[in-house]
Amino acid sequence: MPAATPTLRDIETASARLARQVTDTPCLESRTLGDILGTRVFLKFENLQFTASFKERGALNKLRGLVESGTTVNGVIAASAGNHAQGLAHHARRLGLRAVIVMPEHAPTVKVERTRSFGAQVILQGHTFDEAHAHALRIAAEQGLAFVHPFDDAEVIAGQGTVALEMLRAQPEIDTLVIAVGGGGLLAGMATAARALRPDIRIVGVQSTRFPAMVNALTGSAHPIGSSTIAEGIAVGQPGTLTREVLARLVDDWMLVDEGDIEQAIVMLLEIEKTVVEGAGAAGLAAVVKDPARFAGRRVGLVLCGGNIDPLRLQAIIGRGMVRAGRLARVRVAARDIPGMLARITAVVAEAGANIEEVHHQRAFSTLPVQSVEVEVVVQTRDRQHLSAVIEALHARGFEAAAT
Repeated sequence: MPAATPTLRDIETASARLARQVTDTPCLESRTLGDILGTRVFLKFENLQFTASFKERGALNKLRGLVESGTTVNGVIAASAGNHAQGLAHHARRLGLRAVIVMPEHAPTVKVERTRSFGAQVILQGHTFDEAHAHALRIAAEQGLAFVHPFDDAEVIAGQGTVALEMLRAQPEIDTLVIAVGGGGLLAGMATAARALRPDIRIVGVQSTRFPAMVNALTGSAHPIGSSTIAEGIAVGQPGTLTREVLARLVDDWMLVDEGDIEQAIVMLLEIEKTVVEGAGAAGLAAVVKDPARFAGRRVGLVLCGGNIDPLRLQAIIGRGMVRAGRLARVRVAARDIPGMLARITAVVAEAGANIEEVHHQRAFSTLPVQSVEVEVVVQTRDRQHLSAVIEALHARGFEAAAT
């Protein structure tokens, strides 16, 4: 059995167990992101796993350990926000094991349905991962199920550490790892492997500002814990015991990223790399985007650790990203309320090279004189500079106009 905290040897054993059972995903340099950020950026596409997440590595390593030990169990159970659930359910079915998954009540629908599609019994319980975890432990005791922790387990951690083995084999020039942290299983495994292979490598952990539990635990900070985040995959209120011990020894630095940082990273990966990631999967890039000077000139390895995002949420993020970049804007125009005025406004916008997506008239709720109207147009532009040009064109034609 592995040591209480896994070693490089345990991770290499896990790698042999997982061979041809999970995908050795590509680790490729993004020259475009590197040019934008002033550093070399290498992306590990774990969103290309069958379950669209690295989580199946640790789940399978744990299950293989149970099977190889000869332990008799009635099945396995886990608490998960979604990705661990899918990985465990998928590989439990492959190994002929019953799987029960307890998920928070507001887990993304795409993750719930995907988990059920792998044959697992899904129980929705609690508002947070910690509440779901407590309920799963009760069921495990009642039904004699083997509990598979999503991150605080030596074999799970060892399985996640195989990501680092593959990254450093594919791109040995990487000198910095910037990795998302929830409970810490991925970073604990990767840090163990990377530090053993490359003692000089720099390791940075990234958490959401709304769920900075590990940062608080290891730095002595007291950042408040929120109730929700776009990065639900790393929304863990209580860090693991094993993972905390490993990360305290091996991580060099910590960063917190805001919701807007994560949204921007999701849009960048979609637009530049043509790849879909969930919030947690974009956290590493969000950290580099937030503070590129910290990584200037370095060779940074990032893990796109999951791609299970609800399509409606992705749609909203894309829209907000376009607004943030000035490519989608709301412009309010004050004008006389006379026939033909709307046609004049839209003609000016068209001549400036922008496209109108929506038009709204505001009369009753306007503070303008009664003979005037406020026309609100949502326009598609190339960038903020183009938006400014559209507004200047309206001013040149005598309209009062401003972006809001």
